[in-house]
Amino acid sequence: MVKVKPFAALRPPKNIVTQVAAPPYDVLNSEEAAKMAREKSLLHITKPEIDFNPILPDHDPKVYDKAVENFKEWQAKGWLKRDAKEQYYVYAQTMEGRTQYGLVLCAHTDDYASGKIKKHELTRKDKEDDRMVHVRIQNANIEPVFFAYKDHPVINAIVLKVTTSADPEYDFVDENEFRHRLWPISDDADIAEITRVFTEEVDAFYVADGHHRTAAAARVGAEKRAQNPNHTGEEEYNYFMAVCFPESQLKIIDYNRVVKDLNGLSEAELIEALKADFEVEEKGTQPYHPSSLHNFSMYLGGKWYSLQAKPGRYNDSDPIGALDVTVLSNLVLDKILGIKDLRTDKRIDFVGGIRGLEELSRRVDSGEMAVAFALYPVSMEQLINIADTGNIMPPKTTWFEPKLRSGLAIHTLSK
Repeated sequence: MVKVKPFAALRPPKNIVTQVAAPPYDVLNSEEAAKMAREKSLLHITKPEIDFNPILPDHDPKVYDKAVENFKEWQAKGWLKRDAKEQYYVYAQTMEGRTQYGLVLCAHTDDYASGKIKKHELTRKDKEDDRMVHVRIQNANIEPVFFAYKDHPVINAIVLKVTTSADPEYDFVDENEFRHRLWPISDDADIAEITRVFTEEVDAFYVADGHHRTAAAARVGAEKRAQNPNHTGEEEYNYFMAVCFPESQLKIIDYNRVVKDLNGLSEAELIEALKADFEVEEKGTQPYHPSSLHNFSMYLGGKWYSLQAKPGRYNDSDPIGALDVTVLSNLVLDKILGIKDLRTDKRIDFVGGIRGLEELSRRVDSGEMAVAFALYPVSMEQLINIADTGNIMPPKTTWFEPKLRSGLAIHTLSK
């Protein structure tokens, strides 16, 4: 079973929450963050490179120093205040009429080391290292990771009681028209019951979003453990902040690919090469959405195409081989376009499905990219099966929306 605890969050006063709360660090590039950030925005802490003119590279030592300076300043000015007691929080997100209710809690680093916190995607060491530096220098988890867990009726009942018996502490709509609400769970009996249920009856967490932050938190915890001769396992640094949603409420959307060049091929030669493994059908100038698993859409030369993988080109009995990211990687990106490593090859970029197919065509039409591919999204059932069987998805397989809002709660690694 998993180990969890409540915590006394640092969070903004109710009257300024919309000024402090911000998109996660990895949703915006530096230029977008600089345009969005106002005086109190958490982006000055999560993306402090924006405070320099010109904007500095995000790995510059001055950027890390600025992050620490800004975090201290936000607390000194009262833009972030600590709650009086350790508690859990309900965080609700509403997008296009669908609402999901998660618990904000602290998970234990031992569960990551033992595999009770199950990952499904490979991480990049450079991103892990960057997030590790941020956790270490701030002595805090500024942004939560995003976990799923298998539904539990007792947890569902507590969440329902909390969200129907009182108005939320926070309730606002963001720039994407997504609604965010937060309720503290301060009742001692509810806190004790949540802790008991997770500790005794929930066998695993599944990393939905935040593989790098999870790995970084675990590494910092191990580092602090080694530095403490009186380590007990209960110190705050053994825990990190997560928002945990029941898996039945979550929906994965597509995570698409754009490629800078055609590996020396003409457009006609690319289409001809694809015909070895796909039924290729031109669809015209209107965006074409993949219709099912093993069906892809491609945008090339101002036109959309359907690519239907031929039988025998994939293995549906293999949880990884059946994934469309694997089919596309093996049969197109590697075999035809020469992209061997999705984590390091600079010719490929990834676009979350929330941006729409129009973003794919825009990047190709602009000349920035040569071709784009859209994929049919994986399911929660596939994700859980892959994690439970110890398999690892290729990078950038899953995209959950809406993204967690940063700044609604912060966990510090010391009390």
